[in-house]
Amino acid sequence: MKALLSGLLLAALAFLPGPTLAADAPVAGRDYVEIPGGKPWAARPGRIEVAELFGYSCPHCAHFEPMLKEWKGRQGRDVDLVPVPAVFGGYWDAWARAYFAASDLGVLARSHDAVFAAIHRNGELPRNPTAQELAAFYSRYGVDAERFRAALADPSVDARMRQAREFAVASGVDATPTLIVAGRYRVRGSSLEDSLRIAEWLVAHERQALKTGR
Repeated sequence: MKALLSGLLLAALAFLPGPTLAADAPVAGRDYVEIPGGKPWAARPGRIEVAELFGYSCPHCAHFEPMLKEWKGRQGRDVDLVPVPAVFGGYWDAWARAYFAASDLGVLARSHDAVFAAIHRNGELPRNPTAQELAAFYSRYGVDAERFRAALADPSVDARMRQAREFAVASGVDATPTLIVAGRYRVRGSSLEDSLRIAEWLVAHERQALKTGR
């Protein structure tokens, strides 16, 4: 009889909502913010964009970088992890220009991690670099220093600086690192690890929405 009652109890519990899953689900307004009319930085059909607003001079961003790469490796092929440099004025803008110039010159993939190391590990670059210091650094990656200085001032870089500033403002970003999922959700984790947990949940939520046609 006890065995029968235990079996009936377990069967009944199976139909109750899963408290663990409910407890783990991020809460809107606390763990993330829905962005009214939000749009991805660089939308691609059928893809889920996770944009990271970052700054090379930000120590938290430097610490976050390897964590992000490891996290990206666990995601599906439909997830795009897209860095977006923060344009907050001052030396933030100098680093954002360097990022876009390096992208234009085809050396971003080779120089990205090295910039973080040069600022936060090796002390080879100051937090507030001059154009000459940036050009000398990037010349290590096969870019003529004069050409890099010209790229920093190129109108195409100016245009993307404006785009990055507008994206941050529209997304309500005022600190780095900040993750924006699908242009629709701004993550507000209590730690870097928590931000990745929330982002992963939002990616799964967005993936399901895409499957059902929202």
